[in-house]
Amino acid sequence: MAQLKPLEGGYYLWTYLPSIPAAAIFAVLFGLVTSYLSFKLFQTRAWYNISFSIGGIFEVVGYIIRILNYFNTASVGLYAIQSVLILLGPVLFAATVYMTLGRIIRSLSLTTPTPPGDTNHANKPAALIPPKYLTKLFVASDILSFIVQGSGVGLMVRATGQTTSKAITVVGLMIQVVMFSFFIVVAVVFHRRSIGNRQAQAQTQAEGTMPRLGQYGRPLDKLMYMLYAISALILVRSIFRVIEYAMGLHGYILTHEWTLYVFDSVLMWSVMVIWAVGFPGKLVEEKEAYEVEMEEERIV
Repeated sequence: MAQLKPLEGGYYLWTYLPSIPAAAIFAVLFGLVTSYLSFKLFQTRAWYNISFSIGGIFEVVGYIIRILNYFNTASVGLYAIQSVLILLGPVLFAATVYMTLGRIIRSLSLTTPTPPGDTNHANKPAALIPPKYLTKLFVASDILSFIVQGSGVGLMVRATGQTTSKAITVVGLMIQVVMFSFFIVVAVVFHRRSIGNRQAQAQTQAEGTMPRLGQYGRPLDKLMYMLYAISALILVRSIFRVIEYAMGLHGYILTHEWTLYVFDSVLMWSVMVIWAVGFPGKLVEEKEAYEVEMEEERIV
C-alpha cells in the first residue's frame, strides 16, 4: 500500500497522497480538449495558437505524473516535473491570448473603412499600445514569468532554501498577475474605442455594423468577450497561486489537494474549453500584418 515517504533527513515533499482518480480525470479531460485544439491548429494553420496546445500537453503530462507520484512520494524528479508543468501551463495559454489581441487589432485595422479626408486615420480603433509593440511586451513578460516561476519551483524541491524558492515563485506569479491585469485594461480600452467608432460611423451613415474577423468570421464583440472570460479565469487562478505560495509549504492550500483542483484544474480546463468553442483560427495574414505595421510607422 502506498504511503508518504520522506527524503533523507526526514523532509517530506508531500503532505498527502495525491488522488489517483482526480489526477486521472483531469488528465483525460485536458487530453481531450488538447487533442481537439491540436486538430484545429493543423486544420487552420493558425500557428499562433500552438502555445495553447503545448500548454494543454503540459497539463496532461503533469496530471499523469501526479498518478506516478502516488506510488513514489519520495521522488524529487517526479514531484518537480508535475509541479512545474501544472504551474506553467497557464503561462502558455496567456501567450496565445496576448497574441490574439494584437491580431484582432490588426484585423480590425484592415476591415475598418477610413472616411474620406481622414488622413490621420482618426476613426481607426486605437489601442493603448501599438499592435507591433503590444504582442512583444506581453509575450516578453510571459516569458519572464515562465522563467522565474520555473526557477522558483525547481528550488522548492530542495529541503534547504525554502524561503528563497517561495519568494522567487511568488515574484514570477506576481509578474503574471500585474501584466494580465494591465492586459485586461488594454483590451477593454480598445474594445470601448472600437464600439465608439462603430457608433460614430453609424451616425455618419458609414459602415457601422459589427465587424467579423478571421477565417471563421467571428464577431468582434464575441472574440473580445472570449478574451475577457479567459483572462478573468487565468487571473483568478494566478491570484490563488500567489496566495498558495505566500502561505508556504505548510499552509492550508498546499496541504489540501482539493484546492488545486477547484482553483486551478477546473479553471484552466474551462479556459481550454472556452478557447475550443470560440477558436478564432487565422485572424490576419502575416503579409497583411506587415503592411499595417508599415502604415502605422508612416503615420507616426
